[in-house]
Amino acid sequence: MRRLKNLPGLAGKDNASNLGEFRVAGDPSASKKISQFCVRLEAKQRLRLNYGLTERQLLKYVRIARITRGSTGQVPLQLLEMRLDNVIFQLNMASTIPAARQLVSHRHILVNRRIVDIPSYRCKPKDIITIRNRPTSYNAVKSESFGRDEVPDHLTLSISQTNEPAGLINHMANRESVNLDINELLVVEYHSRKA
Repeated sequence: MRRLKNLPGLAGKDNASNLGEFRVAGDPSASKKISQFCVRLEAKQRLRLNYGLTERQLLKYVRIARITRGSTGQVPLQLLEMRLDNVIFQLNMASTIPAARQLVSHRHILVNRRIVDIPSYRCKPKDIITIRNRPTSYNAVKSESFGRDEVPDHLTLSISQTNEPAGLINHMANRESVNLDINELLVVEYHSRKA
């Protein structure tokens, strides 16, 4: 995690930039020459570890991007940003993506007033994400940080008078709303042999 630096989904939004300074592929001050394969592999690992995916899941997203209309590099990022666990993280209902994944799998989250317990559930525009109406669900969600961090423009967070947060998905995520510093084309190039 220190070597890959700035993984907000894994370290949390506050701690992502506080990791130590280590050599990164493409760093001109590094003494060893880095191969192109290593640069592509590191980009793929940054994406995979940030969103908490397995190799098979990431390969599936790249394959979907190849048959979908649009930029082959940006489509997997859009799909990953629209995952339910990432949406909960972006709405500041959880400190990290693994914490958001746990909220979903423990059945604390409602999407359009229905319990969804699949973290990879693909959210759509106009979906409303709320917390289940029970005390354990409210205790599980970190309510002290609502509104502290900025929410991306494709999401809207509203808090009612009873301090109940609700998130609305305005539209599909775009490249500007992705907080991860990555060249997505390197990931596609890495998977070009497998996909």
